[in-house]
Amino acid sequence: MTTLASGTDTLTRDALTVLQPGFTGTTAPDWLLRRLGEGLASVGLFGRNIASPGQLAALTAQLRAERDDVLVAIDEEGGDVTRLEVRSGSSFPGNHALGAVDDVELTHQVAHELGRRLASCGVNLNWAPSADVNSDPRNPVIGVRSFGADTELTARHTAAYVTGLQSAGVAACTKHFPGHGDTAVDSHHALPRIDVSADVLAARELVPFRAAVAAGTRAVMSAHILVPALDPDRPATLSRRILTGLLREELGYDGLIVTDGMEMRAIAGTYGIERGSVLAIAAGADAICVGGGLADDTTVLRLRDALVAAVRAGELPEERLAEAADRVRALARWAGTAGSAAESTHGTEIGLHAARRALTVTAAPGLGSPGTFEPLTEPPYVAALTPVANIAVGDETPWGVAAELIHLLPGTVTGSFSAGDGPEDEAGENAGRAALQAAGPRRIVAVVRDEHRHPWMASALDALLAARPDAIVVEMGVPQAAPRGALHIATHGAARVCGRAAAEVITGVPGL
Repeated sequence: MTTLASGTDTLTRDALTVLQPGFTGTTAPDWLLRRLGEGLASVGLFGRNIASPGQLAALTAQLRAERDDVLVAIDEEGGDVTRLEVRSGSSFPGNHALGAVDDVELTHQVAHELGRRLASCGVNLNWAPSADVNSDPRNPVIGVRSFGADTELTARHTAAYVTGLQSAGVAACTKHFPGHGDTAVDSHHALPRIDVSADVLAARELVPFRAAVAAGTRAVMSAHILVPALDPDRPATLSRRILTGLLREELGYDGLIVTDGMEMRAIAGTYGIERGSVLAIAAGADAICVGGGLADDTTVLRLRDALVAAVRAGELPEERLAEAADRVRALARWAGTAGSAAESTHGTEIGLHAARRALTVTAAPGLGSPGTFEPLTEPPYVAALTPVANIAVGDETPWGVAAELIHLLPGTVTGSFSAGDGPEDEAGENAGRAALQAAGPRRIVAVVRDEHRHPWMASALDALLAARPDAIVVEMGVPQAAPRGALHIATHGAARVCGRAAAEVITGVPGL
């Protein structure tokens, strides 16, 4: 596409205003600062942009020196999906752990403290919480990012998270509308399809979003999913029936609608990001999120020019683009008056406190209650049965209990085992035998993540436990499989604090 001349005309500025691009590096590149001067109103941050809280604060100050009302967005769910602590693991357990505790005040407190830390670094829009009801246990992309499989539980915790986050001056972006929980396909890779009736959707998927709207969520993120009962032709992100008819008119929502990342294959692989962005704005979206994988000036100009060209060709009403840009500016005004970072009212240890409360500990018959379990005093061997990383989580964020056990029991040894090649059962047996050989005489702590979704992982545990029934099993995903092992600890998430809480039980170290 031929790049249109830059300028400050209203149409061009509005086209830039509705974009939420990412970029590479820990300082703002010149092209980004230039686009902010031309009308760009939002920037998306990812793990690649963050080295420390001080660096992040300097980066956001650099952006605001160019445009003081810029929206700085981030995908900081806590738990498995963290950008603030991408290299160390999160100080906060994720949604599934909070749902397991089922204390809405605790969820509010955790979200407030997370929001306070974001605000202190200059971030004012968080692409969270996930309001998806995890109704399909095979779900490869939501899982522990959901509060749970119970609709009403998910709804009340979604509302508590929204109010907690926004009480710290950070706008919540409730996702992934109209609900990504009943899918067995990851929209990063392909277009998922939800084949249930409109009545089921209304009674299950939509309930948490209604709660978020009632709680005053400032933004909602659309899902790249096809829901034939609502629109048989277009995915939610591109569907006027869903974004305008359902979310705006039926649910009464009047805040900002943000798309999920347009470079995800569900959109990019079917419509392309330019056409997809035009269709999304026409359908009722107000902001185009792009930059998880595409993070350069060329992408921004391609999308800007596609929107301008669509208006000039009569394919996109100019007033719809203007309305979308106005909603972006309205959120920026709210963020500007929401106040600076609040004081910590719940203590910086609230995340670890929540992770401890979220544990489900099951002792094998004959070993008594978890309280009578004999804690380890000698350094164990930690066998991490490692699945392929969820793209939303990323493979750079550490997980497990090894680091925390090494801290509490110096000399702990660890190894990672995966499915490798070949049939699932054979791969699992091979992984189990390899772990046994590596462990030698040491007590084994086997760490899994969603055992129920990975047959090879279950087979590896079979091999381990057949030879070493005294092994401890730590499940850091959704604990759908039956507990087994001499001691089974379900953490309901793989955040650093979840690993710490599990390690405290294994070693008998008392909580702080």
